[in-house]
Amino acid sequence: MSLESITENVDDAVSGFFEPIATWLGEIVFYAVPVGGTDLPLIVAWLVVAGLVFTCWFGFVQLRKFRLAVDVVRGKYDDKDSAGEVNHFQALTAAVSGTVGLGNIAGVAVAVSIGGAGATFWMILCGLLGMATKFVEVTLGVKYREVHADGTVSGGPMHYLPKGLAERFGKNGKALGKALAVLASIMILFFGLFGGNLFQVNQSYAQLVSVAGGEDGAVGSSAGALLFGLLVAALVGVVLLGGIRSIASVTSRLIPAMAGIYIAACLVVILVNVTAVPAAVGTIIEGAFNPEGVAGGVLGALIIGFKRAAFSNEAGLGSAPIAHSAVKTKHPASEGLVALLEPFIDTVVICTMTALTIVIANPASWSAARTDESIGGVTITSDAFETVLPWFPYVLTVAVLLFALSTVLTWGYYGLKAWTYLFGRSRTSEFVYKSLYTLFAVAGSLLTLQTLIDLADAVLFSLAVINIIGLYLLAPVVKRELNSFLAHARTRKTAGPAKEAEDESADSIV
Repeated sequence: MSLESITENVDDAVSGFFEPIATWLGEIVFYAVPVGGTDLPLIVAWLVVAGLVFTCWFGFVQLRKFRLAVDVVRGKYDDKDSAGEVNHFQALTAAVSGTVGLGNIAGVAVAVSIGGAGATFWMILCGLLGMATKFVEVTLGVKYREVHADGTVSGGPMHYLPKGLAERFGKNGKALGKALAVLASIMILFFGLFGGNLFQVNQSYAQLVSVAGGEDGAVGSSAGALLFGLLVAALVGVVLLGGIRSIASVTSRLIPAMAGIYIAACLVVILVNVTAVPAAVGTIIEGAFNPEGVAGGVLGALIIGFKRAAFSNEAGLGSAPIAHSAVKTKHPASEGLVALLEPFIDTVVICTMTALTIVIANPASWSAARTDESIGGVTITSDAFETVLPWFPYVLTVAVLLFALSTVLTWGYYGLKAWTYLFGRSRTSEFVYKSLYTLFAVAGSLLTLQTLIDLADAVLFSLAVINIIGLYLLAPVVKRELNSFLAHARTRKTAGPAKEAEDESADSIV
């Protein structure tokens, strides 16, 4: 029996068993209601409303303290003797690597195909709102993290939900928090194995095959798939063994590199078509408010834009606080401010660059997709670049591989923290998890397991319901932490002439 037939049998068997479960849970988590001629998934509304509530609650912190957040990333408020494992920049890049991925390339193309160019405007707005949610959940992640005897750190919703709720509501809060923490850990672990690992490897391998001669090319065979999977697994295994310090060391180099490659390519297309930029911006704004737009007019463009942004930056899902919790700081809100830059980078910058490139280049595949002759999202993005850079599919492949590798690494760490919360931090327990995770990387190049991936998506977004309820209940804690850090920043600012010159932007308004 060939390897291809074995993998096909496994795919069929898994799909047959899990498909009813995935369908049932997906219908609940992504339940949609008809609004203005299109469907609004309630989970998207839940995430967007949270962003709006926290934006107002904290006085537009993502705008007023944006410059302060940049200063914190640059190390102006570092405390050398603080507990933690990584600096602010490394924590940010580690978390960004978990959100920046294929959704920024393929997902955006789908958004502007279904929702029109106007979806871009609403995508940007949702990204800006998500910055406030990310600030809240990461501040809590650092506030209630657990620093172990060996100096390593564990954080995330499985820590701040039980500790925070117990602190605010006593015994009843503690019991509720414990139950929610176990559910959160299971959800994060499940998505980490299938969505953050297997899916990323599978899609990056598919892109590699597409530019290397297809299924008849050098890597199109089952042997090529196995070799690719083993290579990724070896890279992931080596880095994962080093913990968050190793992951942060890699992502702090990988994220700027891959973002730089991708944004540079976008700028090339935009600059070559610079005369078309004003018209493209006008098309985006007009499409956002044009009732004759596609997919339900204004509401259709709004819903598609919000959906793409919410799924891309993961604000409110509780995943990013796990990476940010490892930061070296005495002030939880300092890392919360750093974290609000994450949706800005992921959605406002990278997703918008993709959308603008597609709108300006206006490839034939995008026109075809808008008339219901659907073509894969990554194809539209690739075609947009190819109008100026005929060789770009190869560069895109490199970007996809870097995006996928960084995502696999970060979700490997997220999954590890969920695993150790459930099964303990012994060496044996951690070894079992890391072995399992690397095996899933190998499987990713051989299997699709689309049903399990769909199930993983539903599981992760169900976590948002639990997590955001906790964020609402613990928002007063975040307010106190923010005020504490701002007081610290003002103290640093007035510590002396030299310090004042260094930190003059600490409490400025952008």
